[in-house]
Amino acid sequence: MAPEALQQVEETIFRSKLPDIYIPKHLRLHSYCFENLSQVSSWPCLINGGTGEVYTYADVELTARRIASGINKVRVNQGEVIMLLLHSCPEFVLAFPGAFFRGAIATEANPFFTPVEISNQAKASKAKVIITQGCYVEKVKEFAEENNVKLVCIDSAPDGCLHFSELRNSDENDLPDVEINPDDVVALPYSSGTTGFPKGVMLTHKGLVTSVAQQVDGENPNLYFHSEDVILCVPPLFHIYALNSIMLCGLRVGAATLILQKFKFEIEKLLELRQKHKVTIAPMVPPIVLAIAKSTDTDKYDLSSVRMMKSGAAPLGKDLEDAVRAKFPGPKLGQVQSFISYF
Repeated sequence: MAPEALQQVEETIFRSKLPDIYIPKHLRLHSYCFENLSQVSSWPCLINGGTGEVYTYADVELTARRIASGINKVRVNQGEVIMLLLHSCPEFVLAFPGAFFRGAIATEANPFFTPVEISNQAKASKAKVIITQGCYVEKVKEFAEENNVKLVCIDSAPDGCLHFSELRNSDENDLPDVEINPDDVVALPYSSGTTGFPKGVMLTHKGLVTSVAQQVDGENPNLYFHSEDVILCVPPLFHIYALNSIMLCGLRVGAATLILQKFKFEIEKLLELRQKHKVTIAPMVPPIVLAIAKSTDTDKYDLSSVRMMKSGAAPLGKDLEDAVRAKFPGPKLGQVQSFISYF
């Protein structure tokens, strides 16, 4: 473009009628998520749907710092990458901020990926440690041996693997001080590969703080989450939808997140847990919304605590949306679409 044309370009800013949201872009992501720790330290942060075990905010924050110390002991330096090859589970939520406290970067991968797909992501991201389950070790063992990558298992650890407890039981006082810039990369999710091979998306501390703030901060947030909420986590945490709009937003507001660990969907179990833990926020995906809309079992459970249902990761058709609204007239229903390339 010619210099004369550049001078004629005018900047146009479209502003919402709502007040501006204060975005603390100077904060590191973990500092932002746990900023109100003193107010919610004894409140439930994570609920293990499989066992009923509850982790308070104090538990999660302290354990994350201990894991950060353990990550340091296995010689993961600031700016280096750990891979979370896990289904949704408490260990995922504990390890994710653990990487941040160390100044490291977390990349997340689907355990159902093939060995080649996992190896490609681990190689491209230059992962130094892979945290996974024992049943997936065979998928990454050869890659780990050839590339000097340490394997950590959250359950039974085969020969040559560390157990997650070795990270979790480290002394948080041994964690070195690190200077983290808001523009430093903190997470490295990978695209689904719809336009070729999956691509890593570098998300910074400032970028994720901004994203979460836009959703739950301010006088009129997009998502009306609050500290009294119990948020159901059905979508997998290795997907940006659950990672950002459920886990990080939940941590920020001081809500409890109910994690469903099973990767095989069982509608009866889902409804049972919603009733038992008095779920107030129910983020889902269209196939699960369809299953609930068609289910004849919903009348057997008291789901009156749910005040908001939302669907994401793919569009929800109008007919299905209408069917859900007719079946559950009380809760608000909305759709959300997360694009990791927008951060």
